[in-house]
Amino acid sequence: MTGTRRTVAALFLLPALVLLGALVVYPIGYSLVRSFGNASGDGFAGFDNYRALFDDDGIRTALKNNIIWVVFAPTVSTALGLVFAVLTERVRWGTAFKLVVFMPMAISMLAAGIIFRLVYDQDPDKGVANAVWVGVHDTFAQSSAFPKAHPGRESPLRADGGGFITSAAVRAGTPVTLPLVGVAPDQLPGDARPARAAQPEPGKVTGTTWQDFTRGKGVGTPGAPDPSELGYAGMRIEAVRDGTVVAATKAAADGTFTLPAAADGARLRLPADNFKAPYNGVDWLGPALVTPAVIGSYVWMWAGFAMVLIAAGLAGVPRELLEAARVDGAGEWQVFRRITVPLLAPVLAVVTVTLMINVLKVFDLVFIIAPGSSQDDANVLALELYRKGFAEDRPGIASAIAVFLLLLVIPVMWFNIRRLRREGRR
Repeated sequence: MTGTRRTVAALFLLPALVLLGALVVYPIGYSLVRSFGNASGDGFAGFDNYRALFDDDGIRTALKNNIIWVVFAPTVSTALGLVFAVLTERVRWGTAFKLVVFMPMAISMLAAGIIFRLVYDQDPDKGVANAVWVGVHDTFAQSSAFPKAHPGRESPLRADGGGFITSAAVRAGTPVTLPLVGVAPDQLPGDARPARAAQPEPGKVTGTTWQDFTRGKGVGTPGAPDPSELGYAGMRIEAVRDGTVVAATKAAADGTFTLPAAADGARLRLPADNFKAPYNGVDWLGPALVTPAVIGSYVWMWAGFAMVLIAAGLAGVPRELLEAARVDGAGEWQVFRRITVPLLAPVLAVVTVTLMINVLKVFDLVFIIAPGSSQDDANVLALELYRKGFAEDRPGIASAIAVFLLLLVIPVMWFNIRRLRREGRR
């Protein structure tokens, strides 16, 4: 239309066409040709590499995980983006909130993977997720302070269903000793005090339970409290007769305890709750939860992207329609569900489809976050392509996976381009 000759236009387009051919067309063509070759690349393998896509257990797991990714990651990210965009529209600090939510987009996938590898660490002292989870759990179910305590060689206690019980009945007026070992002094409760021998009381059963261990060879008297030994503060003691608990108490800070006359003639039991191992949280990166955990990190990164695009679409929604609906008596939920969402449907579709294309090639997060013990369970097609091509030296199958991924992406891209053209005509 401007009279520019085609040769001049071609010269201006030539650098872009060369780059496009070298960086896009050639790699796709070479991968297609290589997918029909054998392992060494000097022979024709036919469709054997493509048959391996459905015969290999690792590839089948990767395909299953990709389906999970495509279904849940774009849906959750878009839904959160929609909620954030709508809720922050009317508040003064909405811009600041959007900035915080969008900030993870400035972080590379590699850095996000390292961050969430630490977040999901099994140790509550390192992993934020388990620190919160264990904190909530321990608020309602306190863990024991003596998980590794057990009787020594000369202890009067015997094992009893996870706890310990005296081998003989106890008598009122005769102090009882319940020595245990196995807990490091620095692991005892902070309110523990030096243990002391209990004094007899008429008509009552008294005793002491403590850490019967003194550092140093040949130091201390077994079976009797020594000055440096600490009492088991808070240890629960039960008096059991014929299988029934007739009395119970807890040890004081110095390990001493007192039971009423009902305990006379009963056996003393330290129940299993005293020795329950501390709750260590959830194995976020174990085989069962590793895929949802990695998807969670993806949502953390991409919910901000969805929010920004949806907020831009929301800014173009006619306010008259929303106000008219409110005047007619519609509640905020009805306005959101029947007006806002339908008007945003084209934007939501574009965001969802864009994220679907993105998750089909996800690699970094899975590779970094999933530990070696559960990486097979978190496997996706892009990661399996890398493993087949480099770790296992099977470039033919790796090329077949690449072509298969391209075939999966093409329909989604075609749908997105078609929708964009339709919107452009409007």
